[in-house]
Amino acid sequence: MLDTRVLARAYFTHERLVKHQIDSFNRFIDEGLQRVIDEQGVIELDIPDTYVELGRIRVGTPLIKEAEGTVMPLLPADARLRNLSYAAPIYLECTVYDEGKPLETEIVQIGMLPVMVKSKICNLNPAFIDMALEKVRKVNNLHSLSYEEKLCIAGEDPYDPGGYFIINGTERALVTLEDLSPNKILLEREEKYGEMVELAKCFSQRAGYRALIVVERGRNNILEVTFPQLPKPIKFVTLMRALGVETDQEIVEMVSTNPEIMKYMLQNVEDAEVSSYEEAIEYIGRRVAPGQSREYRNQRAEQVIDQYFLPHLGTDKDSRRAKAFFLARMAEAVFELYLGMRREDDKDHYANKRLKLAGDLMEEIFRVAFLRLIKDVKYQLERAKIRGRPLKMSTAVRSDVLTDRIMHPMATGNWVGGRTGVSQLIDRHNYISVLSHLRRVVSPLSRSQPHFEARDLHPTQWGRICPSETPEGPNCGLVKNFAEYAEVSVGADEEEIKRTIFKLGVVPIRGE
Repeated sequence: MLDTRVLARAYFTHERLVKHQIDSFNRFIDEGLQRVIDEQGVIELDIPDTYVELGRIRVGTPLIKEAEGTVMPLLPADARLRNLSYAAPIYLECTVYDEGKPLETEIVQIGMLPVMVKSKICNLNPAFIDMALEKVRKVNNLHSLSYEEKLCIAGEDPYDPGGYFIINGTERALVTLEDLSPNKILLEREEKYGEMVELAKCFSQRAGYRALIVVERGRNNILEVTFPQLPKPIKFVTLMRALGVETDQEIVEMVSTNPEIMKYMLQNVEDAEVSSYEEAIEYIGRRVAPGQSREYRNQRAEQVIDQYFLPHLGTDKDSRRAKAFFLARMAEAVFELYLGMRREDDKDHYANKRLKLAGDLMEEIFRVAFLRLIKDVKYQLERAKIRGRPLKMSTAVRSDVLTDRIMHPMATGNWVGGRTGVSQLIDRHNYISVLSHLRRVVSPLSRSQPHFEARDLHPTQWGRICPSETPEGPNCGLVKNFAEYAEVSVGADEEEIKRTIFKLGVVPIRGE
């Protein structure tokens, strides 16, 4: 007979219980930071042929600069006792181009990043602990000691799981946020105009920007599309033509070859307000830039389509064909729901949810902080150029600009996007309460609303969310905890999936 206690002892080690938080932060260090830098690429200045090219980013290990100027490794125990932030310097490779000519490449410290205790860049990591103890605690001959004994010398509890941050001496955890899955079509019915209306929604997300795209079946089965920057809903056929799908036949067949759906699509085509790409762009231009010149209106219309409509598929003209196919799929799903060929999507189904762990949340605030730093660097370099000073990144970067923008949300819990309570003071009443806090999952729904279905136990939470551990009162069912054996997967590389699909014989949309 299988002894389950052996499995439990192997599984419930202090490393595994907060493994999801530490893995997420490590992934942010390895990929997330560089992703934010690559999104920006260059810092453009308002001076012709003068710009800054951004290269590799690297994070050191936590350091403390003493009053007399010496720089020493910082241990978590010292950060707690001295009310310091446990943070490491961030170094960025930059090359300034002055009038088209590259100046020397510099590696500049751009700020300090809070470091998760027990992560890969923490001084308690087996790779760094010996060096930190030799310098800080002046301990020699460490090779004969076990890792647990080294942790005791560093002032740590060997059973402490890590997975939290130390900001101004206080231990703070980033609570996992539960959210609807982005870039996925979700179907639902809503009551409008005294009747039930079918909707297809998609939260299109790219580089921190999130756009809600809605396709709804209006009166007389005419489809209307709503997306950001557009003051009123626009007809489906108008938008398809603006995306470059001009002929009636192509629009209908792109949506569906089902005779019942084609019948409704023909109604849409007959009711169309425009018949060509140029007319569609002009129509959208009059909506988004009324009273402007025709040239500006058309330019603005194209910008809105490229930047704000389904941005996850791309933000250039080459992506329009892919956007047309995605929009057609949303239209087909709406009619399939109307005809009873498919059911509404369950928003509480865990397949339609995604979790934002510590690494994802850190990437959000780093992106906002880095954009603020770029504005400041741009101002400093332009001022130096006007005054005839040499353009050096080391003098243009004020590292406290980035550091303050990261430390403030970490210290207060007030996150980007208006969310509060993301960073919380760790509950240290006992060992179990610490583990519970680090494995917490919070829903973004309002506490003051009933949301009965969202608070209920859902069958898909089996093995993922604990059915018992939730608070009483207004937070009931909205604040949850991971089940004991729950594992959080971090997703896969999209490009690798595309390559695999193409190898299997699927033809790319743009025909490349």
